[in-house]
Amino acid sequence: MKRRLSIGLAVVLVLAVVAVIVWGRSGGDDTAGGGDLTVVRGVIGSEKQAFFTDQRVIDAFAKHGLKVEVDTAGSRQIATTVDLAKYEFAFPSSSPAAQKIQRDRKVTTVYTPFQSPMAIATFEPIVQLLTAAGAVHKGAGDYQVLDIGKYLQLTQAGTRWDQLPGNTAYPVRKNILVTTTDPRESNSAAMYLSIVSFVANGNNVVSTPDQEAKVLPQVSKLFLDQGYTQNSTEGPFEDYLSAGMGKTPLALIYESQYVDRLVRHDGSIRPDMRMLYTAPTVYSKHTLVPFSANGDKVGQLLSTDPELGKLAATFGFRTTNPQLFRDVVTAAKAPVPADLVDTVEPPSFETLERLLDAIQKQY
Repeated sequence: MKRRLSIGLAVVLVLAVVAVIVWGRSGGDDTAGGGDLTVVRGVIGSEKQAFFTDQRVIDAFAKHGLKVEVDTAGSRQIATTVDLAKYEFAFPSSSPAAQKIQRDRKVTTVYTPFQSPMAIATFEPIVQLLTAAGAVHKGAGDYQVLDIGKYLQLTQAGTRWDQLPGNTAYPVRKNILVTTTDPRESNSAAMYLSIVSFVANGNNVVSTPDQEAKVLPQVSKLFLDQGYTQNSTEGPFEDYLSAGMGKTPLALIYESQYVDRLVRHDGSIRPDMRMLYTAPTVYSKHTLVPFSANGDKVGQLLSTDPELGKLAATFGFRTTNPQLFRDVVTAAKAPVPADLVDTVEPPSFETLERLLDAIQKQY
């Protein structure tokens, strides 16, 4: 009897061990698709971290046999100081940075699976004040814009909020300035520099040393007069959401940040909050540069896989299939235009670098 019991227990133990081994090999973490996954490592701009770490995105890649692991860095750092030898793809948030990486690494194929125009997060009383001052008006579609030419006139004159005629809504002694991130660290600030330098250069893309010298005093002031600035666009946007108009009346953001919150319906976008586009604006083009076959597969999937495209749209990104973005904002009843007309291209990476370096020396 004892012997039969011992044999029975031994059989149960063997079966249990086999079950554990089989379960482990089949992906016991419930990852969609199961099986062994190929790990692909990349370095990305921080604003895409929430997308890549979302379980739905992880599962979508797993269906194609991939486990995508990412580190984050500023787009400027990805192009200049990050050791890219450790990665199979780089995914900065700006096309100039991607072009430099592409040249340096001698890569022939790149992917731009999604993009986001730059915008201004603000409040209805501020919109009314700037409309009365001639700096905000209706855009080409059913949306409002901050006229950068008029805005630069106000900033050049050092105009304070309490100097605007009839201002009882926000009579503070601060200069009228858009809150940005640190231009030495952040891609969004570099995109803002692209916009304001274009207008300061007579509505032309800055492309020569003479033009750089011409616009530098005016555009430097827009950053230096802010005082302390944060390194990531999440910083000013969170201040806008939590601290309100008193601290951040105008915050430079990616459109995707605002749309993401509208789609969530989490109450963070309150009834008095508004999003303006700049006129002109620049698209922050999220461009993936692959360094291996697996890195290339990530770029292909992000550009062509319908599930990943729809998920990107839910995070507020405009994808290669415009209908995906339209469907998401329509379902969320988000007042976001399908198309923007007044857009310009940023300067080359080298021009931006020289402008940023010149501004950095003044800090």
